[in-house]
Amino acid sequence: MNAVGDAGAAAGGRPRVRTAAGVVEGRTAADGTAVFRGIPYAAPPVGALRFAAPRSPAAWDGVRDADTFGPTAPKVPYPETFAALLPDPEIPGDDCLTVNVWTPDPAPGARLPVMVWIHGGAHTRGSSAVPVYDGSAFARDGIVLVSCNFRLGVLGYGLFPDAPANRGLLDQIAALEWVRDNIGAFGGDPARVTVFGESAGAISIGALLAAPRAAGLFTRAVLQSGAPEVLPRDKVRTMVRRMASLLKVDATAEAFTATALPTLLAAQAAVLRRSGPLLGGPAFGLVADPATVPGDPLDALTGSGVSGEVPLLLGWTSDEYRLWLAPTGGMRLLDRMGPLAVALARARAGKDRADVRALRAALPGAGPAELAGQLLTDRLLRDPLRRLAGARRAAPSYLYEFGWPSGVPGLGACHALEIGFVFDTLAAPEASWLAGPAAPQALADEMHAAWVRFAVTGDPGWAAWDGNGPPKVFGGPEPEPESVPEGTRASSLTRRVLP
Repeated sequence: MNAVGDAGAAAGGRPRVRTAAGVVEGRTAADGTAVFRGIPYAAPPVGALRFAAPRSPAAWDGVRDADTFGPTAPKVPYPETFAALLPDPEIPGDDCLTVNVWTPDPAPGARLPVMVWIHGGAHTRGSSAVPVYDGSAFARDGIVLVSCNFRLGVLGYGLFPDAPANRGLLDQIAALEWVRDNIGAFGGDPARVTVFGESAGAISIGALLAAPRAAGLFTRAVLQSGAPEVLPRDKVRTMVRRMASLLKVDATAEAFTATALPTLLAAQAAVLRRSGPLLGGPAFGLVADPATVPGDPLDALTGSGVSGEVPLLLGWTSDEYRLWLAPTGGMRLLDRMGPLAVALARARAGKDRADVRALRAALPGAGPAELAGQLLTDRLLRDPLRRLAGARRAAPSYLYEFGWPSGVPGLGACHALEIGFVFDTLAAPEASWLAGPAAPQALADEMHAAWVRFAVTGDPGWAAWDGNGPPKVFGGPEPEPESVPEGTRASSLTRRVLP
């Protein structure tokens, strides 16, 4: 039957929707929105499919219950210091390639705008079941919100001679194809799809923008604290080879498929403890690959001849680096290193001494850790995102900065802090893990409304970036362009240090 077919309700008002694979039954929330969880968009990646490209899910007879989140993709937990800040539920099971849908009107013909969330987690952790990612506020405001799981770590991004590369990205493309083919039955408009993601999710969206297979699957994109990139293939191969050495097997998908999953994850946990992606060391992530991302996506998206017809909303937080450094004592270590820390960060960021002098002038009183962190943030986020925005001509790009400092001591306006504001989920107990107990609801109202407005109209409510000037600031001190020394190039110089 047609995937945009009948909608209905079972006894008790439970909404039912017919998808291409069969009928699913969700639940109606107290506010009247309908929620469907754990709908397969691809077959379980087990056995011979562990390292294969995603396959279509098997059809089912009768009605499939869609009341609970599906299993999370196999992963290893965060280290204790980060687990206290970043909720990451683990749900056992094999059928992990699923989507969830929140909709205000689960009926064909509603043709509502759609947003698809791609979670972060350094390509190794995270899932759609994180409570802060609840889509109720988007559905309340007229958006059909979709979130998805996809393969992580070595299963999603390990590079093998006998398996396709970038399997996690292939999963995301399959989820977007599911949205194209099925979202009309949930009240969504497949011609008005906005993808949005944070950190590794934003990096994935950068790849999707440049991936030929993803062309036409979305019309707008939001990149939160992540820029288009691919890793050198050798850095990803190193992770696989280290695992193979620990497992005493060949570095092939065949050998890794024959290894029990708990054993495989234990080896992955061991190599992750030795990786340092922040400083450019081996890591799991996207690679250039002819079948998915033909080349460096940032080069592709900023090169001549690229039309850039997808409007973009992109930005960062003022103190991204504090999540990476503060919980582990890295800030104190860098401060003790003194000028050496700044010199190493400057070299990593590709800045010269004039940039550092200008940064010191813009951030009076900043210590070595603050200076090094801002330089690394430029290298990883601000510089490439400004380059992406500045190179586009056919469609607008809107820049933002999130500047509200967390109530958790030492975190400031750190990486991932803005997510609870975007989703308007500050009431979730887990939101306070990162934000503290007194996050301002008015800021969530403002930021969430901007994301909804962008999905509906393509304009979040401020002027598109023209290649100069500061971004729109949420919750922090407004930048002071007049205080920036003439001729400076460090993009971080358009902000002031937060208290």
